[in-house]
Amino acid sequence: MKFAVCVFPGSNCDYDTYYVIRDLLQQEVSFVDHHTRSLAGFDCVVLPGGFSFGDYLRAGVLASKTPLGEAIFEFAQRGGLVLGICNGFQILTELHLLPGALLKNENLRFVCRDVFLRVENNSLPFTNRFEKDEVVVLPIAHGEGRYYVPEEELRLMEERGQIVMRYCDEEGKATEEANPNGSVSNIAGVCNREGNVFGLMPHPERACEDLMGYRDGLLLWHSLIA
Repeated sequence: MKFAVCVFPGSNCDYDTYYVIRDLLQQEVSFVDHHTRSLAGFDCVVLPGGFSFGDYLRAGVLASKTPLGEAIFEFAQRGGLVLGICNGFQILTELHLLPGALLKNENLRFVCRDVFLRVENNSLPFTNRFEKDEVVVLPIAHGEGRYYVPEEELRLMEERGQIVMRYCDEEGKATEEANPNGSVSNIAGVCNREGNVFGLMPHPERACEDLMGYRDGLLLWHSLIA
């Protein structure tokens, strides 16, 4: 499988992602910078975390206006697999490849800690190695991670299976206390209607080795390869 890892000015999880794909998964992977105009030949495009263009104006918006942003949109429209992690998730909403928006955390502070997540949809190319309702642990690190979508759109997304992961407690209950940023309905990750574009605020690339304390993130990458 051939992966592309997007690099914008301010990306800071690009090498982490590249390392996981090349060294741990032993898959073919290349960096593509923000000037890139075509993603032909790749099977999956990954938008890593960071602070693209310094998060000026709002997180992800400037990255969405680059030639690479246009190439990502075209790649997704052709059915290519696209994964956006943290800032990558923000960029995907700015590209309107995913519904909703990522707002400033409810407490207006940067949040960096481990969270529990409940898998809501395990039928996607990104989640097929997870169990339905499985609880996993991944780290978060964001200041604008509060997912918002209007109530009617949220209802439709629920019906379509677009809610992929939710913040929860250790027992899998999506409580207010388990919600680290105030996201509507405890949402941590969503997909598009077609299921080929997935945005996730937590960082699976930071949870792939025992050295890091957990390996739950590997399930996402193995799902893609499978």
